[in-house]
Amino acid sequence: MALSKSERDRLVVLRRVKQGALTQRAAAEQLRLSPRWVKKLMARLRSEGDQGLAHRLRAKPSNNGHGAAAREEALALIRERYGDYGPTLASEVLAQEHALAINRETLRQWMSAEKLWRPRRQKLNKVHVWRPRRGHRGELLQWDTSEHDWLEGRGPKLYLIALIDDATSELTARFALSDSTAQNMRLLARYVELHGRPAAVYTDKAGLFQVNRPLHYNKHLAAEPAPTQIGRALQELGIERITAHSPQAKGRIERCFGTLQDRLVKALRRRGASSLEEANRYLEQQFEARWNERFARPPAERADAHRKLRADQRLESILSAVEQRVVNNDYTIAWRGKRYQLPAGQAKARMRKRRVQIEQRLEGGLWLRWHQQRIALHECREAPPAPPLAKPVLKPKTKPKPNRGWMDGFWVGDPAKRRPPLSAAPVAPRAPSAADNSA
Repeated sequence: MALSKSERDRLVVLRRVKQGALTQRAAAEQLRLSPRWVKKLMARLRSEGDQGLAHRLRAKPSNNGHGAAAREEALALIRERYGDYGPTLASEVLAQEHALAINRETLRQWMSAEKLWRPRRQKLNKVHVWRPRRGHRGELLQWDTSEHDWLEGRGPKLYLIALIDDATSELTARFALSDSTAQNMRLLARYVELHGRPAAVYTDKAGLFQVNRPLHYNKHLAAEPAPTQIGRALQELGIERITAHSPQAKGRIERCFGTLQDRLVKALRRRGASSLEEANRYLEQQFEARWNERFARPPAERADAHRKLRADQRLESILSAVEQRVVNNDYTIAWRGKRYQLPAGQAKARMRKRRVQIEQRLEGGLWLRWHQQRIALHECREAPPAPPLAKPVLKPKTKPKPNRGWMDGFWVGDPAKRRPPLSAAPVAPRAPSAADNSA
């Protein structure tokens, strides 16, 4: 049986008495106990060992019937449904769903006595200096994604994208099928709609937030890479991005994921969630409120650092995929293998052959950004196929006319440039044959 903190402190002092380094009266003054009680504790220590200092009523049922019944009911529920729950989470679930208000320390002792739970030994590897919380709500948000088997095989693989306030530990999260730019933008849009624009966000060095390219010399690349879509959106919203150089730097959200991988997984199991829609519905409608009620803390400063959107900031326009394209002479734009047409009433003559910004909205629409205007684009209808061309009728080939020789010897140019006519080759005399000689 594990000893409590006060009992361990008593054990240290009584061991010194046992070794003869301290008297029982001095130990009684140090422990603020009577000498008679110290004498009894020393007798237990010699006969039973260290476990003799444990309280005699620990892990025993109460004398009244209500305490014994509550203990049996709680332990039965833990054996049947919550076998992998720890005392802290089990006490909260029993209070919420079964109206059993049992202190977590009491439940810890019951589960330890019945061998339903065993505490883990804490190992101190390195002393970590805790960074103090930010003072204002919305001053800094930690932003990260957790890859885990959230549905325990009941559905597709999900990613949990989360934002946690550094000053209050308030959680805003959503499940997604992939850790993509669009899914992270959807979470940021939801947070801005609920609370406003934060002052800064704290992220890692993932490719969603910054361009990670090897350091090498290339004259065709700019000195500094262009921002990513999320980086551009944060700049347009006026939100500063701070880069974390290690997981320990953003330890608040890392510890949050550790708690969520225990509590949220078990909560989704109790609800029987097996799809992305069911998981997000429970997360947004029930779990976030319970999390903030349980773990949120009041900020050190009362002032709120959140800011409202300005009149020139359109959230659906900023949180979109923005690229540049060239407007053709017929006021069409090529986009991912398709052509889109500008409306006739909103096309301007100076747009032709100009580079414009195209916005691929999160809901799927395609818009053109021209100065302060936003113009919706429509896909061009496919033109009917042209009829096949008739094969041309070729004239039959005619033989070249023979040279009659009527122009031979005729020259109208410079006589000096005239080539001399070719002389006829002399004919060799034929040798006499045997027939000629016989004749």
